[in-house]
Amino acid sequence: MSSVDSRLPAQPAVSVAEPLARVRLAVDCMGGDHGPSITLPACEAFLAKHPQAELLLVGLPDALAAAVQWPRCRIVPASEVVTMDDPVEVALRRKKDSSMRVAISQLKSADGGLPLADACVSAGNTGALMAVSRYLLKTLDGIDRPAIASVMPNQLGGYTTMLDLGANVDCSAEHLLQFALMGSALVAAVDGKPEPRVGLLNIGEEVIKGSETIKRAGELLRAAAAAGQLNFHGNVEGNDIFKGTVDLVVCDGFVGNVALKTAEGLATMIITIIREEFGRSWISKAAAALAMPVLKRFKGRVDHRRFNGAALLGLRGLVFKSHGSADAFAFENALNRAYDAARNRLLDRVHDRIIATLQATPGTTTGTEGLAVGDSGDKAAPVAQAA
Repeated sequence: MSSVDSRLPAQPAVSVAEPLARVRLAVDCMGGDHGPSITLPACEAFLAKHPQAELLLVGLPDALAAAVQWPRCRIVPASEVVTMDDPVEVALRRKKDSSMRVAISQLKSADGGLPLADACVSAGNTGALMAVSRYLLKTLDGIDRPAIASVMPNQLGGYTTMLDLGANVDCSAEHLLQFALMGSALVAAVDGKPEPRVGLLNIGEEVIKGSETIKRAGELLRAAAAAGQLNFHGNVEGNDIFKGTVDLVVCDGFVGNVALKTAEGLATMIITIIREEFGRSWISKAAAALAMPVLKRFKGRVDHRRFNGAALLGLRGLVFKSHGSADAFAFENALNRAYDAARNRLLDRVHDRIIATLQATPGTTTGTEGLAVGDSGDKAAPVAQAA
């Protein structure tokens, strides 16, 4: 059996521009609505397509028995499972040997050396995942709160990255600036866009519109852009997300989560209506048969499974969240996003952007809550139970 050896020598330090030669992912195989019946087939398909990848499969040993002989894998045992309806306190304080917690702990340095894994992927309870990740990993210097970032399809044939999508209901202007910096690093690492265009979600493009927090955030973003730390486009509206006006849209978690769920619901409704209308009569059914290639391409472009895998940015480790209801295809895409982020050194990119911006704009070194930058004492920050 070929397995991952936890005693592998540490990799030498290299520049951020040089991708990792080997990427090791820790996978919470028990998380989500379906557990190993979905995560294991996804992991097997992922390994077949990524010969440089290694996996740490975390979960109940009996449930993962089918993967014992897989190449480039090692089973990491855990005795408990965080369910989708477990309160955050249960996941954080009672289930200390859960597959979720053990998977995240693989991102922590052991005995002063390198972490055992480069990124972690879980389909588990979002609130629990964020809370446990923050407790174990802490936030990066210069980050007050982590944020959830994911992508939405746009009419240009690509996708628009958006954050925050539910981790922080209330945000200060300084938090929104931090989100923009982290999101820019994510797009640069995963999409290969060195200077992604950043938009601030607002009720209009004009700088005089929006709440006082949004106006102040706009000022901070323009200052960061003037210092060369961001490619700030300006204010954008909700329809710009799908136009592809910018590469990255920044907002607070309340607005972002509403936008995400609205978009998913609209896509599902449109597909349902099209299916109903084409099935009304034999004539419409015949038309559907003729239009089938177009309909399949349309469904593929709006299929949320292709965009599965939200990044929990701002932590001292890369954690990616899959939809709890994801099938094997969707979970494999979450693994792909985590692999790309780790391989292209997202953590280093976020750190470098934050430090450079704080040096160029010293006025942003403290948040409105009076916390020093990087202080993980903001334990009361609200965590939304996003899906």
